[in-house]
Formats: sequence, C-alpha cells, structure tokens
Amino acid sequence: MFILHLALGGCLKAPPIDFGITADSGGHLAYVLAAATMQATLPSTDQVVIVTRLFAEPHLSDEHALASQVIADGVTIARLATTNPGYLEKEALADELPSFMAAFRDYLRALPTLPDVIHAHFADAAAIAIDARAQFGIPVVYTPHALAIDKRAQGLDSAGLHARIEAERTAIAAVDALIVSSRDEAERQLPAYATSLGERVHLIAPGVPQRAVDTSGATRSTALAQSFDRPDLPIILAIARPVRKKNLAALIRAYAGDAALQRSANLIILAGQDDGHAGAEEHAVRAELRTLADAPALRGRIALPARHDEADVSALYRRAAAGGVFVNPALHEPFGLTVIEAAEAGVPVVATRNGGPVEIVDRIGHGILVDPRDDRAIAAACRAIIDDADAHARFAAAARANVGQYDWQRYAARSVEVYPHLRRRPALLACDIDGTLTGCVRGAAAFSRWRGDSALPFVVATGRSFDDARRVLADWDLPEPDAFITDVGTRIMLAGADGTWAPCSRYAATLDDGWDLRAIRAALVPLALRPQGAETASAHKLSFFGTAGDAAAIRDALEAADCAARVVFSHGTLIDVLPVNAGKAAAIAAYADRIGLTLADCVTAGDSGNDEDMLDASGSAIVVGNASDELAGLAARPGLHRARAHHAAGVMEGLARLGLAPQTEEVAA
Repeated sequence: MFILHLALGGCLKAPPIDFGITADSGGHLAYVLAAATMQATLPSTDQVVIVTRLFAEPHLSDEHALASQVIADGVTIARLATTNPGYLEKEALADELPSFMAAFRDYLRALPTLPDVIHAHFADAAAIAIDARAQFGIPVVYTPHALAIDKRAQGLDSAGLHARIEAERTAIAAVDALIVSSRDEAERQLPAYATSLGERVHLIAPGVPQRAVDTSGATRSTALAQSFDRPDLPIILAIARPVRKKNLAALIRAYAGDAALQRSANLIILAGQDDGHAGAEEHAVRAELRTLADAPALRGRIALPARHDEADVSALYRRAAAGGVFVNPALHEPFGLTVIEAAEAGVPVVATRNGGPVEIVDRIGHGILVDPRDDRAIAAACRAIIDDADAHARFAAAARANVGQYDWQRYAARSVEVYPHLRRRPALLACDIDGTLTGCVRGAAAFSRWRGDSALPFVVATGRSFDDARRVLADWDLPEPDAFITDVGTRIMLAGADGTWAPCSRYAATLDDGWDLRAIRAALVPLALRPQGAETASAHKLSFFGTAGDAAAIRDALEAADCAARVVFSHGTLIDVLPVNAGKAAAIAAYADRIGLTLADCVTAGDSGNDEDMLDASGSAIVVGNASDELAGLAARPGLHRARAHHAAGVMEGLARLGLAPQTEEVAA
C-alpha cells in the first residue's frame, strides 16, 4: 500500500521538531510524523510520503527548502513550491491553496504509481485532496485535529472563523472517511456540523509523542530551576502555543492567587519560541504572560523561557514527575497529546474538562479535570496533587500503568485497516460518442475543459468505425481519447509511441473463438435484411438496419442454425451481430487490463442499447438524460447514475456525482 499524508501548515521536517517556532507548529506535526513512520513499518505498507509546502525563511531551518527529505525507512517528506516562497501561517494559506492544488496535481501526474489513499490533516489539506480525488480517483481520509466550531462556542470568535467552519463542513461532508482521536470529536464535535456522517467516522487514539532525550536538555532544565528562589520545590509545568484558546494566563492567575500553592511549587510555562517572528496573537499572549509573571510577589517563582527544544521538554517532564504536576488549562482541547505525554513520563495532570482530556484522564486515571475558567479550581487541583504525596503516587502509578492504551503501533494497524475499505473512485472513463458526448455544444465544451485538466484515463466506446469516430470528435471539438473502442466493441485502437494508431491484435484474436462469419451470413440470407454500408462491416461484425422485431428474428435464425453470436439493437434502427465474447464491456475490460485495472475500476457513460453491456458491467455508470428507452430496463444498482442533464452535460453531472469533476450548475437540460 502507498499512503500519502498531506499537511500544509507548520514547520514539518525530520525530527527533532521545532515545536512552537511558529503558531502552527504544534502537536499535529508529531501526529503526522509518528503516524507515517509507524505505518511504514507494517508489512502491508510499501511506502509512505508526507506532502507539505516548500518555503524558505532566514529564521527557520534550511530543511524546509528541500524538495525531498528521507526521515525514516520507507518515509519521505515531499515539499511542493507555490507562488509565495515564504512561510505562511494557517490563516494566510487560503490565498495560496490554488497554487498548491496545481502543484499537487503535477506531483501526482509525475508519480510512477498513484497513492492508494490521501490522508489529509486539517481542512485546507482536505480541500486539496478532494480536488485531487476528482481527477485521480484516490480516496480521501480527513483528520481535523482541531475543529473550529468549538472556538465559537467558547467565545473565541475571530476574523475568518466562519470561513474556516464552512471549509471544515465541506470537508466533513465530502471525504470518504474521517479518523479522529477522541469520543468528543466523534460524538459531539462532528455532529455539530450537521452533515451526514454515516459510518465514515473512525475513532483511533494516537500514541504518545516521542521526544529527544539528551544531557543538554537536563543541563538546561537544571539551570532553569536554579533561577528560582527555592529551586528544590516541585514544578507545575505547562506546554502550549501562546494563543488565547490555550488559556495560559489563567494558570498564572491561579498560581498568583494561591499563596499556599506558591509555597509548594514553582511554575514553568513553555509557550513556544519567542524569536521576534511571532504573529500578532502570539505576541499579545506572551506580553500578557510576562506582565502577569513580573508581579513582585511572583519573582523567583515563575519561569517563561524564550526558547526550548525537545530535549528540554523531556527533561522538564522528568523533573515534574518528582512531586510536580502538568497542567493543560485550555478553554477547549480537541485531543490533548501533552496529557498523554505527561502520563508516559509519570506526571499527574490537572486538565481542562472541555474536550479530549476528559476521555484521556478517564482512561488513564492520572489526574483531575477542572473548569478552565475557574482560576481557584485550577489552583486547588494542583495543591491536591502536589501537597498529598499519596495522591501524587497514586496518579503517577496510574499514568505509568495505563498510558500503554495510547500506542502508535496500534494506531498504525487500525488506520491501515480503514484505508483499503474506502471506495476507490473510478480510474478509467469510457464514453459513447453519439448522443452521449455529442448533441450539446455547451456540454461538449465543458467536457473538453474538464478533460484538459484531468489525468483520468479516457477512452471512447462507439459503434462507429475508427476513422468515423475521429471525424465526429473533431467536428465537435472533443478531445481525442487514450484509446478508441470502435465497431461496437469489436476493435481496440491503440496509439503508438510515434503517434500512429493501430488495432490491438491480442484483443482481435480473442474474438475468433467460436465465431463463424460464413455460417452466420448463410443463416441470415432468408431474412432479406437491409445491410448498413460496407464500411461498417468487419471481420468481427455484421451490421443491418431494422426494428426490434428484426433483431429478434436474427436471434431466432442464428439459434436455429446453431451459430454463436451476440445481437445488439440500438438507436431504434441499428442491428449489429458480433462474436459472443465481443461488445463494449468486453473491449473496455481488455483495455483496462492492459493498464492494471478491471471493469470495477471504470465509469462508463452512454445513451443507447449498444451501451447496455458496459453500463451494466462497470463499477460506476452514467446514463445521460436523453437516453433511449432501450436502457429503461437497466437494473438500478449502487454506482448507476441516471443524469437529469442531457448529452455531455449529463456526463459531467455524473462525474461530479462520483467526485471526479467539480460540482457545477447543469450546462444544459
């Protein structure tokens, strides 16, 4: 299996990750890297690629300007350049999405093998994956990480929030499956978007983030502790991006308002990297934290390091395990990777009662949940753990005993079980010409525009001869296909490397079995049928004009003469006699096999009786709105779409329904 993860925001690179170096460089980076790396170790996985955006900034690692970066066995980061060469935060990425979409299409076209699934992280990546699905048929899985609808519920309304919610709603409605981390996301947050979810939601808890450990981290954490008036005290530790929803100011207020807590512990808050390149919100939150911490009564008791790395984080978790506590005071936390990270380090927690930590603390049993808007409750919960050695030991033991429920290997196995069950979009389009692609100038033009942007393999399947089919396509300004299936599925025409066309001899040979043209001609002489033009006849086809009654008479005459043949009646006047194993369905299946596909991977489109076999046998089918009554008896089934629009507009309607073309207004009725 070839898995492609798609994530645009943040500074995604080989470990160690620079958490907090930008507002978007948060826990989702650890999630993507750990998921991809562990999935690559599974026997069913051939390769994993993480696609992200390429950029260059003087204050950020040069790695982000590398087009390709191997991060583990079987795992590569591919970075795509867009119009803007600089780093862009999430809110600024919207204008760059069209450029990234185009680059992503080009990237997929250049791959020797398409991915089996695109796993998109956040709604912007989901939009790009959905666009790619329309052209390449690749199923899309979406992990939201942090849904915006709860920001509004928590009073965190901001510019662009409505647009983000609508983007999330669109993604939730359109993707093939969603993988979320908590019951809260699955049972409360997603249903709030009022879209049909069905059985598309999969709750798969992630594993514990892996941090680097080295002596420099321990040395720096010891030096940091020495800055306190009483360096021997346990620490209260918080790690979060400096944004308002993380509610870090409430923790300082809680600490400042409780003298007993100040006597029991020091406070350390790691709030991203204060390197002068922060956004407006980060700058404002850090300024507020510094102002609160600079109160005379708190000096020597609170540390707000300007920078930290993964080794520092690991060292501070170990220090907090010695009688301290980890606090997540977020107004709402979608999941809470730091809460399980603390558990692995054996650190009891005080965590918000809003969101994912509720489930985590319930499963692990390593701490206390609080109302994040109640400063006194936060302080009291911290004291209840720090001042009670038995409680601290009990919570720490539960953390170590139960954190194994959050395991990346288990996540990888369960997520990879989801992917193969997704309905792969059709990977080959086969269209009749007359009455299907022709008949409406505007519809034909819309189809031609779509074809110009699509990488989906395309063949025509027509009753016409090869030369006649090419002429009609040219007359209607329709694109030439990758192959021609002509003469009612008795001939496949393939393009050579030099651009010349030649019949597929291998397919022609399969039609000889049981086909006795001389005996068939003799059996039909008594019927005095009116033949079509000599140019319509071939070694594997006889063609006549007639009625449905004439077609029935031909079948009876051939049966009486013990001649094996198919009789196809179409367009109300045309009758074709073919080998039993010929026809449009058989020819499409033969061509599909050449490119590693089956009929189940194909979508067919038609309007008349000689299309019936391919419409019935293909994985997906489009019956255009102007179809003849000859297709009235075509059995309804999943994957069969009877379009309202006529001709090529009906084809476009069906392609949009299948996710292979953008949803647009009907081109013609």
